[in-house]
Amino acid sequence: MDRAPHPVAPTHWRWIWDLYFAVCLVVVLVLVVEEQAVSLPARLAAAVLLSLMALWYAAYGRAAVRGADGSRESWVFVGVAALLFLAAVAFVPTSTFALPVICPMVFLALPLTRAALVVILLNVLPPAITAIHAGTLARVHDLLPIAVLGVIFALLVGAYIDRIAGQNDERAQIIAELQARRAEVARLSHEAGVAEERARLAAEIHDTLAQGFTSIITLIQAAESEADTDRDAAYRHLGMAVRTARENLAEARAMVTALTPTSLRSETLADAIGRQVDRLAEETGIGAEYEVDGVAGELPTAVEVVLLRTVQETLANVRKHAHASDVAVRLSFTDTSVTLTVTDDGIGFDSTRDSHGFGLRGMRARAEQIGATLEISSVPGQGTTVRLEASR
Repeated sequence: MDRAPHPVAPTHWRWIWDLYFAVCLVVVLVLVVEEQAVSLPARLAAAVLLSLMALWYAAYGRAAVRGADGSRESWVFVGVAALLFLAAVAFVPTSTFALPVICPMVFLALPLTRAALVVILLNVLPPAITAIHAGTLARVHDLLPIAVLGVIFALLVGAYIDRIAGQNDERAQIIAELQARRAEVARLSHEAGVAEERARLAAEIHDTLAQGFTSIITLIQAAESEADTDRDAAYRHLGMAVRTARENLAEARAMVTALTPTSLRSETLADAIGRQVDRLAEETGIGAEYEVDGVAGELPTAVEVVLLRTVQETLANVRKHAHASDVAVRLSFTDTSVTLTVTDDGIGFDSTRDSHGFGLRGMRARAEQIGATLEISSVPGQGTTVRLEASR
């Protein structure tokens, strides 16, 4: 049974076959030329025919012998090479020694079953040609055993070539599957990275720009309501709105450049959190306390960003939802960890139920990114406590 077409002569070892072909053919040419039982013109004719077979292989056969596919090009190559070989045998029977060169090429060019039939013919026809040329069957008895041995040897070589071809085909298939899987893994990794980056950018925008715009709107509305009754308070609220707008603009530019909070570029984490607490107290009148315990030291940038964003989101929730009168923020440093705790005395909520708000989901996602532990404890009517602990 024939195999499917397969690459039986990879480029990296094609030169070995070319060397074998050249050496064997040179040996056969020497034997043909040295054959004294045949006339010189016959020897020259056989040598020319064998040389033409070599040129035919170099010019056409190397491209045709790319796989046992039985294509038209392969049959043309095998047919012309066989005719040149048989013609050389007709002039000089010693040309039969070129069979070790011809037979492998046939198996390289044609499917196994068809190649086997062609090889059998190439081994059987030389004795018949010799008998016709000599006009007697005397030498046929001597040549037939050699032809039989040649057929057996050629078939064994063909089976070996076919087995190697099958192995190369399996390897090529495995390599193709591995490449396809690698491409699929790369695609999925890229998609996961894109999704993660989108989620991170969404969290950045929610924790900075969206919160800032909310503050600006609140401050402008307060200024509008005070414009006729308390101009000083109105101007103060408008000043806060302008300051918040400028900070928002700085945050937007930071996202475009390096996605690092501008506050962490110009001040420490403790100072940046303290400024968020002071702003809450200034803008809302809520009593806000801030405490720092331990030595801050140096923290990874990712940890500082998550701590700052958690404070911003928590205080934004206090501002919008908690209706609290007091808030306490505590930042504690140890040799191995840093802990942020934000507690308010607001209306609270049922923390056992899944929240559909983006802010709390964003806080949890940020904590997971740095391997931190986030705990949100709240009971309706009893306030809320947010605790984030991260390794240093």
